[in-house]
Amino acid sequence: MPVEARDGIAKLDATAQAALVRSGEVSAAELVDAAIERLERLNPTLNAVIHPALERARARARSSALPAGPLQGVPFLMKDIGGEEAGQPVHAGMAFLKRAGWIAEHDSYFTQKIVAAGLISLGRTNTPELALLPTSEPEAYGPTRNPWHREHSAGGSSGGAGAAVAAGIVPAAHASDGGGSIRGPASMCGLLGLKPTRGRNSFGPGLGERWNGFSCEFVLTRSVRDAAALLDIVSGPMPGDPYFAAQQDESFVSALSRPVAPLRIGVMLRAPRGIEVHPDVVATVERQARQLETLGHKVEQSHPEALDDAATVGHYVNIVAANVARALDAWGEKVGRTVTQSDVEPLTWLLAERGREMPAPELLATIERVHGFGRRLAQWWCDGFDLLLTPTQAAPPPRIGLLGSTPEEPLRGFLRSAPYGVFTLPFNLSGQPAVSLPAGYTSDEGGGPAGLPLGTQLVAPYGGEALLLRVAAQLEQAGPWADRLPPLFG
Repeated sequence: MPVEARDGIAKLDATAQAALVRSGEVSAAELVDAAIERLERLNPTLNAVIHPALERARARARSSALPAGPLQGVPFLMKDIGGEEAGQPVHAGMAFLKRAGWIAEHDSYFTQKIVAAGLISLGRTNTPELALLPTSEPEAYGPTRNPWHREHSAGGSSGGAGAAVAAGIVPAAHASDGGGSIRGPASMCGLLGLKPTRGRNSFGPGLGERWNGFSCEFVLTRSVRDAAALLDIVSGPMPGDPYFAAQQDESFVSALSRPVAPLRIGVMLRAPRGIEVHPDVVATVERQARQLETLGHKVEQSHPEALDDAATVGHYVNIVAANVARALDAWGEKVGRTVTQSDVEPLTWLLAERGREMPAPELLATIERVHGFGRRLAQWWCDGFDLLLTPTQAAPPPRIGLLGSTPEEPLRGFLRSAPYGVFTLPFNLSGQPAVSLPAGYTSDEGGGPAGLPLGTQLVAPYGGEALLLRVAAQLEQAGPWADRLPPLFG
């Protein structure tokens, strides 16, 4: 394939790349070879892909057994937590598992569906230890850098995925979200990041749920139609799932073609708990609100009162702490050695200790309070609103190192992370779907580098991904973002 053709393909979304394969204009092998060339050229700067599986990808692309699915031959990446691939490393950002050389024995259901669709994984992407921070800077593998400005974070916990997609290495990549880990990297990297409804996608067969239902798995993409196509591919219940979201009457791709009636949309410009919202972020949300009005929707300043409940963060931390404690025990059982304080980062150990000290009745009480919060949150939609518009994050992408912790200050990174989860984590508690859309950039007057991406978040009621995608498609058409590329691209 000529160099100019390879460069052009890097700008295409997964749907367009798959169409080239179906038409015979490009082979799966050519797509994968071109993606590998981009990976080998860009990844030394980005540090997005930490477990390349390039020869495996080449072999799959050339195999007569490559599934003829809807995205046949399209290069893809898997995040290094969840999405297990048989024979590939799973280190979850942990030096403990890196030293143990832990390898997955089975494909997850998510991976099986990705493979059946014809996607070809080039390897696995960087993530913070146990997905605990909104930046991907694990001690085990070092920081992932933002292709818009390499001194800044690409986000977390799906930062490696975000950097790889934004830089054009692949058109889409696996991600997961337990407090904003899909939406945050989308905002920081200028991508679309959909957090699906709780139970939309299976965690099986290894797990029934993660973080007591806070977490979900999906992808990061550059286009709305790719998000819809991939949601059709990976969604739906699998054997033994403890619960699942009701299946849709039509495909998510088909839903994109239906017109959107005028909606009532609430907009929230201030952050809960008095957290400062950066002026460029406020301006970006105001601009998006005006765009939605231009599209015929009624936009008014309103938000669920439950979002102002300061106790929510404590409930979130309790659940996460209990799950971190269990994760260390579970990994120790698999490896055959107890995980000790010297095996993990200071924040991880502090949370695990908190989780171990928590009495079972306190954990159950916390779960009850989380469920109550979700009901109070959902009532706002029942009272007549269709969507909520917020910033995705209260601040622009942070510099590398800002969200780090030390043995002396193990909570430093966690506490400094407040602006990056304040608008996202409530909807992990409620299980509602939410999407981050590329919406703006930092200005020369923002006190940092100009041109860093900023996202806005739309939130729908439970099961409302189709509506989110249709409105996202409206905004994508009204203000296209596909041609806005970072300096480090392709």
